[in-house]
Amino acid sequence: MSNPGSNHRIDADRLWDSLMAMAKIGPGVRGGCNRQTLTDEDAEGRRLFTKWCEEAGMTMAIDSMGNMFARLEGTNPDLDPVMIGSHLDTQPTGGKYDGVLGVLAGLEVVRSMRDQGIKTERSIEVVNWTNEEGTRFAPAMLASGVFAGVHSQEWAYDREDAEGKKFGDELKRIGYVGEEPVGQRKLHAMFELHIEQGPILEAEQKDIGVVTHGQGLWWLEVTLTGKDSHTGSTPMGMRKNAGLGMARITELVHQIAMENQPEAVGAIGHCDVYPNSRNVIPGKVVFTIDFRSPHQNVLDGMKAKLEAEAPKIAAELGLGIDIAVVGHFDPVTFDPACVSKVREAAERLGYSHQNIISGAGHDACWINRLAPTAMIMCPCVDGLSHNEDEEITKDWAKAGADVLYHAVLETAGIVETAELAE
Repeated sequence: MSNPGSNHRIDADRLWDSLMAMAKIGPGVRGGCNRQTLTDEDAEGRRLFTKWCEEAGMTMAIDSMGNMFARLEGTNPDLDPVMIGSHLDTQPTGGKYDGVLGVLAGLEVVRSMRDQGIKTERSIEVVNWTNEEGTRFAPAMLASGVFAGVHSQEWAYDREDAEGKKFGDELKRIGYVGEEPVGQRKLHAMFELHIEQGPILEAEQKDIGVVTHGQGLWWLEVTLTGKDSHTGSTPMGMRKNAGLGMARITELVHQIAMENQPEAVGAIGHCDVYPNSRNVIPGKVVFTIDFRSPHQNVLDGMKAKLEAEAPKIAAELGLGIDIAVVGHFDPVTFDPACVSKVREAAERLGYSHQNIISGAGHDACWINRLAPTAMIMCPCVDGLSHNEDEEITKDWAKAGADVLYHAVLETAGIVETAELAE
């Protein structure tokens, strides 16, 4: 076996054409995509992916969570395979690259191997993980979480969307309940290519982000209960204003995050105000807090401070308060050996690079529990993602896929052939 040479590159035009073709399925209203999980559009995208994989000489297997595994057999098929994967589902107003780049770059790796007559000892499997986004069925990274044993399949099948439709029923409706039991498939390692979803790489003018860690998170749902009353006739000193409580806790969240710089973030995202009338003081507010950090002690410390200080704010304003955990995962340290392969590939190919921490959750974060895993990131314009204006360049996609190609070949083991020796 030998290391891949620097002449091994993917076909950038073919990768880009595949991205643009997939983007036509479930188009958004202004150039992005709306291909939410387990919709008819998701099923159409899956069928196109299957067609491409079969044309590239791969066989397709589907597990009971709808995860898709396209396999190119290695010369020693008894060895555990190297997986390349991400997701094809999108946000309701998503871009053309989030997740999709990682799946189709995996396909391009296999296509390029066939073009260049490369065989590997380990098999290669290109994976489409179901419901990474979690926008229709919460939580995010649902099917990879079941695969990794984080969630039970029964619990996952019971998740409901906004219309009360269940995940299991919709998976069956689109015809993607596979025969293979989820989680039984073994793997040697996994690599995931993804757009950064942040502004760092573009600002630093780097081609490649070598992802060393993934942030952990706490999602806390806070319910403040006061008293509905007329905005015009209730004296200021007699109000129980739940909206004011949310405003002060918003400031507290920002303060806590700033106290834990540089590697911590926090914000209030979703909020519901009741009764949400222009002339009624809010009697109830429900909102979510999102704390993230790659350091467990920092992450837990932010949560603890919020839980200690927010009730004081509520008591001062005469409000009831309830704080519930609605989401959590610990920080991730990606496999040092796999991370080194990504870094070495970038150096071998002459791409500028830097270490980076993933600010978002990804399927790789769950799979890292099962096998050595690493991520590669490429820049995206203005760091914009989960938005139809999400954009990358063909050169950025090529650089990420080239590095992915080399890291995968190095891990799967190129088999020496006469053609390669020449």
